[in-house]
Amino acid sequence: MSKKDKNNDIESEQVDSVQNETVEVEEQVAEEAVVEETAEEKLEAELKQEKEKFLRLFAEFENYKRRTSKERIELFSTASEGVMKTLLPVLDDFERALSHIEDDKEAEELRKGVLLIYQKLVNTLEQKGLKAMVVEKGEVFNADNHEAITQIPAPTDDLKGKIIDIVEKGYVLGEKVIRFPKVVIGQ
Repeated sequence: MSKKDKNNDIESEQVDSVQNETVEVEEQVAEEAVVEETAEEKLEAELKQEKEKFLRLFAEFENYKRRTSKERIELFSTASEGVMKTLLPVLDDFERALSHIEDDKEAEELRKGVLLIYQKLVNTLEQKGLKAMVVEKGEVFNADNHEAITQIPAPTDDLKGKIIDIVEKGYVLGEKVIRFPKVVIGQ
């Protein structure tokens, strides 16, 4: 072989080698591009997932704030519920005492004093949100609003299923019933 042929062979081998290296480099670049694209897609998917997670947590936190503020308002409005419940029997005793003293004409001064104390106690409790539930005799019995103690035969047919007597008053503190009125109904 001649020098030229050898040079041509060497050149062609070098060209082939360079072309092979170029193809390999292009393949590597293509693979890296695919890897970069999948990495970008993964990052975008992770970012989207984190955004959704953040929005859910934010909404949950907002709901928590609303719920706790509502509970706090409820707590303040009914904070004295325990004290009020313990004072209700005292109110009942005052009412019973007043009803018995009214019959006795000799105890007029005593009745006035007891009435003043009773009215002062009632006014103070009303200022704190306590209200007596209004229940009338002859009203239709409602299990949601009344507590039936007993049933007795109705004196007349029109009083069947209605309230005949009120044994104990019911009370509301704010919007919450703390004691249902105890009633006797006709059957």
